[in-house]
Amino acid sequence: MPVYLSAPDAAARLGVSRQTLYAYVSRGLLPAHAGDSIRESRYLQQDVERLAGQRTRGRKPKEVVKAALDWGLPVLESSITLIEDGQLYYRGENTISLAAACTVEDLAGRLWRCPTESAFGSDTPALPRAMAALQPCLAGLRPEETLLPLFTAGSEDASTAVWQTSPERLAQGCGALVRLLAACLLGTAPLTAPIHRQCAAAWGLDHHGADLVRQALVLCADHELNASSFTARCVASTGASLRAAVIGGLAALTGGKHGGTTARVEALWDELDNAAPEQRLRQRLARGEDLPGFGHHLYPQGDVRAECLLRPLLPHNERLQRWIAEAQALTGQRPSIDFALVALRRHLALPEGAAFGLFALGRSIGWVAHALEQRDSGQLIRPRAAYNGPRPAQPTENRRSNAL
Repeated sequence: MPVYLSAPDAAARLGVSRQTLYAYVSRGLLPAHAGDSIRESRYLQQDVERLAGQRTRGRKPKEVVKAALDWGLPVLESSITLIEDGQLYYRGENTISLAAACTVEDLAGRLWRCPTESAFGSDTPALPRAMAALQPCLAGLRPEETLLPLFTAGSEDASTAVWQTSPERLAQGCGALVRLLAACLLGTAPLTAPIHRQCAAAWGLDHHGADLVRQALVLCADHELNASSFTARCVASTGASLRAAVIGGLAALTGGKHGGTTARVEALWDELDNAAPEQRLRQRLARGEDLPGFGHHLYPQGDVRAECLLRPLLPHNERLQRWIAEAQALTGQRPSIDFALVALRRHLALPEGAAFGLFALGRSIGWVAHALEQRDSGQLIRPRAAYNGPRPAQPTENRRSNAL
């Protein structure tokens, strides 16, 4: 069973004041969980110990670098996304406010710092022949398996290559990448209609459903330096095309600890659908299994993206309300964006895998933004490894001289 510490005990273990403890929480360094009362939070002992270890190692450069790679301190500068005090901002504007009305195309223009008309105003090319030939071969497979090969086959480098100096041509190339990824997801040719309306047409959604899809895409567009965005930046830093950066980000997203979490949430949902959720949740935890789609290190009080997506869905699903409440009562964790995307997928009766597809399509906007920002910096991302393997054997002559 998880062990929790009260705020005074957590502060004492860290050797800090209560005020500093709360600062750690607001900066996303320490998750807080619901306590016995609304005004009282508690903290997982293992999280407190992890943070205490990071602070102890703080003066050792090698240990600082190691800790930075695991929800640690920032490792590079970016002006795209801010996560602070439990809120998410794109270019300084609250993401939840943007999700209320902003289109995918308008958001892309904001994150890419170009006019929306420049990126999405031109006609789209015909369906690439390589992609058209591949689509029948991948029919019936989930987007987790199809998006990467389809996008790789259908996209090209020229418009977003590092030598592309025309701002207009570059903007068009960025917009074409997103439209092409939408076509890969929906099984269509690239289209000029707004992305969320393309989704609605392909999936048979009404105006309300289309708007929910639009919100999901906006909320998924970026999330600071996550694994897929960092991958995209690494690719872009080498001088590769933005198309190559999107391919790298898409590959990273398929992992089960990232966008692939949506498939794990789907499996959990199937497990709970035909049984008493309270009993099954307790059994999973008793077996040492986690609850995928619950909890997020950067949102100790709950993932604001998930809250925004779930708000219009929960009044129509009392069963879902009950087992979210049960999961929170058992673990102190609230739903994450992965869970909310699966809930949306099921609410709208979208094809299986559409939760991952929406995640990838929305996040492609952020991958392009990060790749552009990294390209502008001119910096190659090339950290050093702290070698911890066997040391090379000394040459025979050196051993002989040392003996003398």
